Amino acid sequence: MGFRKKTNKNPPVLSHEFIIQNHADIVSCVAMVFLLGLMFEVTSKVAVLFITVQYNVTISENGLSEESVVNHFHHGLKDLATIFFYMLVAIIIHAIIQEYVLDKINRKMHFSKTKHSKFNESGQLSAFYLFSFGWGTSILMSENFLSNPVSLWDGYPHALMTFQMKFYFISQMGYWLHALPEIYFQKTKKEDIPRQLVYISLYLVHITGAYILNLNRLALVLLVLHCFVELLFHVSRLVYFSNEKRQTGFSIWAVLFVLGRLLTLSLSVLTVGFGLSNADQQGLDLANGNFNVLIVRITVLATICVTQAFMMWKFINFQLRRWREQAQAQPQPVKPKKLQAPKTKSKKDKANGVNGVSSNGADSPRAKKEKSS
Repeated sequence: MGFRKKTNKNPPVLSHEFIIQNHADIVSCVAMVFLLGLMFEVTSKVAVLFITVQYNVTISENGLSEESVVNHFHHGLKDLATIFFYMLVAIIIHAIIQEYVLDKINRKMHFSKTKHSKFNESGQLSAFYLFSFGWGTSILMSENFLSNPVSLWDGYPHALMTFQMKFYFISQMGYWLHALPEIYFQKTKKEDIPRQLVYISLYLVHITGAYILNLNRLALVLLVLHCFVELLFHVSRLVYFSNEKRQTGFSIWAVLFVLGRLLTLSLSVLTVGFGLSNADQQGLDLANGNFNVLIVRITVLATICVTQAFMMWKFINFQLRRWREQAQAQPQPVKPKKLQAPKTKSKKDKANGVNGVSSNGADSPRAKKEKSS
């Protein structure tokens, strides 16, 4: 059963319309090829590169009673194959949410074209941010990063990661890479393409940069914080589309957005500016994944600060536009009309009336009576 709703018109095979209507089915077939590759010995070694997490390192740890074996992972070029496969998975999940959830709601609500695209965007991102926030929070709790903030920079470079942490970053990069072809699949308007390219690029640059520079612990904390704030915004927008009078969520989001930017800057300066600058291992060591040099620290802090300033600028413009729309939507008070005093007859008009002639030149009733007599 296909993901796309079948229409009466059958576009030509391999045409743009054909690819857009059936892109989820095409991607599903490609992903199935990798899964079927695991069944055969000849292709299994290649298929494993795409499906499983690579660069496994086994470490023996001596506990109180017995020796335990812990698996850790580091990054490498083979991760590109894994990211590509989970990009395909993200496209399939995107199509499932779109057809079986969002499209059904759209048909019931009868949104306009503008609200239709914004509703789809917020619906997809709400599901992603909810998933990312919940998964990231569970990793933070299991790794005790929140209870021990010193671990964000202590022991750098953090070249080894647990399976959950590495798979989390693989999924993040795969999701934001899938957003690029979705611009084509969803027929995004030309005026919306630059905006989407900007925020997709920002996500990819920050997540990939933290992954390569072994700043995964700091990135995980900041991602969980950011996902929570963005989740609140998109849920508030979904509620607003259902009832435009419900705007309380935007007010709460505005406060948390500013606090989130301040907390992001504080943690970044504390970790990169102070923690890594005072770490024991200084210098550039590509073999061990150590990038703790001054130029790298300055570049990382400058990138984070510029990004936070850009987000605040967009936030201020959004709030100003929202306040203008609210002001225009409020009914303007109607000014009461001034009551005009009744006109009084002048002495000349009264005299004409007494003499039997009205003000418009006609005879008064008294004059007519006298004439008839």
